[in-house]
Amino acid sequence: MMVDPTLAEMGKNLNEAMKILEDGRKASEPDADRRQFSRCSIPGPLQGDGQDVASILQLVQNLMHEDEEEDKPSHRRMQNVGEQGHMALLGHSLAAYISVLDRERLRKLITRIASDTTLWLCRLFRYESGSAYYHEDDREGLLKVCRLVINTRYEDYSTEGYTVLNSRQPVIYQSATCRPGLGQHLCSQLGLPLSSLCTVPCNTMFGSQHQMDIALLDKLIREDVETGKLPLLLIANAGTPGAGHTDKLGRLKELCEQYGMWLHIEGVILATLALGEVSSPVTAATSSDSMTLTLGPWLGLPAVPAVTLYRHEDPALSLAAGLTSSQPVEKLRALPLWLSLQYLGHDGIVEKIRHAVELSQQLLEKLKTLASIKTSVEDELNSPVVVFRFSQETSAESSGGSVEGYFAGEREVLDSLNRWLCERLAQLVPASGVDIVELEDEGTCVRFTPLMTAAALGTQRCDVDLLVERLTELVPVLNCTLRLRLDFREEVYRHSALSYIEDLSWPGLGAVRYEPRIEELNDSKRQLEVEKINSELLVKLGDLDADLIFSTGLEFGPEKDCIFIGMATEDLDVAELVDMIAALGRDIEENGRLLENMTEVVRKGIQEAELQLQKDNQDKLMEEGVLRQIPLVGSVLNWFSPFQSTVKGRTFNLAAGSLDSTEPTYSMKAQTGGLASPETPTSSAKRLPGQRLFRREGAGGSDSHSETSSVGQAEDLSRERVPQPTPPYLVPDEAVSMAPEISETPQVPAKPEPTQENGEVGTQEGEQEERQPEGQEAPVEKTGR
Repeated sequence: MMVDPTLAEMGKNLNEAMKILEDGRKASEPDADRRQFSRCSIPGPLQGDGQDVASILQLVQNLMHEDEEEDKPSHRRMQNVGEQGHMALLGHSLAAYISVLDRERLRKLITRIASDTTLWLCRLFRYESGSAYYHEDDREGLLKVCRLVINTRYEDYSTEGYTVLNSRQPVIYQSATCRPGLGQHLCSQLGLPLSSLCTVPCNTMFGSQHQMDIALLDKLIREDVETGKLPLLLIANAGTPGAGHTDKLGRLKELCEQYGMWLHIEGVILATLALGEVSSPVTAATSSDSMTLTLGPWLGLPAVPAVTLYRHEDPALSLAAGLTSSQPVEKLRALPLWLSLQYLGHDGIVEKIRHAVELSQQLLEKLKTLASIKTSVEDELNSPVVVFRFSQETSAESSGGSVEGYFAGEREVLDSLNRWLCERLAQLVPASGVDIVELEDEGTCVRFTPLMTAAALGTQRCDVDLLVERLTELVPVLNCTLRLRLDFREEVYRHSALSYIEDLSWPGLGAVRYEPRIEELNDSKRQLEVEKINSELLVKLGDLDADLIFSTGLEFGPEKDCIFIGMATEDLDVAELVDMIAALGRDIEENGRLLENMTEVVRKGIQEAELQLQKDNQDKLMEEGVLRQIPLVGSVLNWFSPFQSTVKGRTFNLAAGSLDSTEPTYSMKAQTGGLASPETPTSSAKRLPGQRLFRREGAGGSDSHSETSSVGQAEDLSRERVPQPTPPYLVPDEAVSMAPEISETPQVPAKPEPTQENGEVGTQEGEQEERQPEGQEAPVEKTGR
C-alpha cells in the first residue's frame, strides 16, 4: 500500500509533538532551564538561522506551565487527550495540508468528507434527510438558521433587506431556562430590536419548574399574531443548561406547525439519541426543524466543531443564509470530526455516551441514601444530569418544605454552604467534573454532568464512589456549621467588645469584629485602630493549635477588618472560642494602649525628674554650705566631719508613670513587689503543650480556666518586670563579711551632684548611698541578730 511521505511525516511529527507537550514538567529537566524558558514571556528578536521543531515545542511546553507553582499541586481540570484526541488534532494539520491541493482534487475530497460526516451523524442521532453545518461557536449554527428562516418567511428580504421587516416584526421565542445571553446575541447579530425576543416563563403550577409553560406560550403567540407580528422561531431545550430538564418537545412541535414556526432544539440530552433505548420526550427531537450537537465534550474530542443538523429543501436559501459555502476550504471544518468518528466507530461512540449515563444513574442511586441531600432530577431512570444540594432536614420539617423556615436568611446561608461543598468536592475528586449551578427556585446546587466532562476527564465508576464517600464526610460538617451559626451569634452578643458581622455569603461559623473601647478618637483614627487590632488578632488566632480556619473572608466581600471563622465540627465549644477571641482582642488593645501612652508618660516623667533634681541640688547647697563646695577644703572638711544629707534619691517607674523615692529600695536591698502597677494588662490564657483548643471535652472548666490563666499571667508579667526581694536573713551575713573591708578604708559619703548626663534619675546618688550605709548598717544588723 502506497503511503504519502508527507502524511507519514505529519503523523510522526504530531506524535512527537504530543509527547513533548503531554510530558508536562519532566523530572530530568533542570529547574534553571525551566525558569529560563518561563522568563521568555516577552518575545525577543527572531533568530537569524531559526530554531528547530524540538526547541519551539519545548518553548511552547514551558509557556503552557509557566504559571504553575512548583511547590503546590494543581487542581485544574486537564482534558485527557487520548488516541481519539490525537486524531482530531491530526485533522487540523491535514486540513492545512489538503488546502494546498489542486482545485479538482480538493473538491472531490471535501465533498466526500462532508457527505460522509453528515450521513454518519444523521444516522447516529436519528435525524433523517438532514443537512449539516459545522461551526466553531456553538451559537453560530442557530444564528445561520435564523437567517434561513428570515429568508424563507420574507420573500423580498434578499432584495429589500431589513425594510421588509417593518411590515411584520419577527418574533423569536425562547425559554426562561435557555443559555444566558443567547437571545440577546441573536438579536445583536441579526440587527433585530430586543422587542423581537420573547422569553417564555416556565411552569409554576403543574409539571417541572424548568420546562417551558406551553399554555402561556400559546397565549403569547396569539397576542403577537393579533398585533401584526410574525412568530418566526422557537428555541426549545432537550436538557436545560442548569438542571438538565427537557421541554415537552412533542407538544411544542404541534404548536409550531399550527403557527408556521421553526423549531430549534439544543441541549445535552440530545446525546442519548445515539442509544438504543431513548425516552419518548427526547425522541420527539428527531422531528424538529434543526438541532445543535456539541460532539466535542460528549466524546472527549478536542477542537472539533459543533454541528447543526437542519432540514430545508431550497439550497439557494441555505447558501444565502450561510449554512452552505461555495468556498471549498470552509468545508474542511468537518475533517477533524470525520477522522475521529472513523477512529471511534459506531460502537465506540455509543459506549462513551452510555458510560456517561450509567455514571449519572450510579450517583443518583447513592444520593438517595444520604440524609440532608436533595436531588433535582427530571427522569430518575434516564436523566444523564444529576443536580443535588445540601439542605438541613430540620429546615424542611419546621417550615413544611419551605426554604425560608429554619432562620432568617437561610436561603443565602445554604447557597454559600453548597458553593463551598461544590468547591471542596471538585478539589477532592477532580475527575468527577462537578460544578456549581444557580437555579431560580432551588438556589445554588452541585451539578454532575458526565456527558459534558466524563470523556475529557476520564471519569470512572470508582470516581463516583469516591465522590459519594467525600460527600458523606462533608455532610456532617455542613450540618454542624449550620447549627452552630446561631450559637456563635448568641455568644458574640454576650461580649460588649465584639460585634457580630452578618455575612450570609460566608460558608462558615460567621464573622466577628473586635471593637476597641476608645471613645475619644475620631472616626478615621478609630477605623485605623480597629483595622490594626483585628489584623493582629487574626495572626494570633491563626497561631493557635486549633482545627478551625481563621481568615479575612472572601476576596471581594463587603465586610472588611473582620475575622471570619470557617467550617465547624461536632465537638466545637463555641463559648470557649468566643471567649478566647474576646480575651486576645482585649490583650492586644491594652498592650497597644500601653505602648501608645509610653512616650507621653516618659516625657512627663523626665520633666518631673529634672525639676526634682534641681530642687534637691538647691536643698543640698543650703544644707552643706559654701565651704564644702570648695574642692580641697570640702574634702578635708568631709573627712573630719562627715555630713549626712537628708536629700533622697529618686526612681522612675515606667509601668506606673510615677517618680518614687529610692529609700525603700536600698533599705531592703531590692525593689519590692508593691511598686508594680495594678493596671498591668493581662495576657491571654496559657495553653498546655499539644492541647487542642475549643474541644467540647474541656468545655466544663473553660471559663474558670480562662480567668485563672489571665490572673496567673498578670503575676508572671509583674515578676518579669519587678525583681523579687531578697530574703532578710541574707543581709546580715553579707554585711558581716563585708564589714572588715569597709572599716579599713572609710569613705566619705557622697552627695548627689547635678550633671547633664544624669539621664536616669537617682543613678549616681543611688550608687553612692548604697556604699555609705553598708559600713554603718552592718554592725546594727549584726547586733540585731
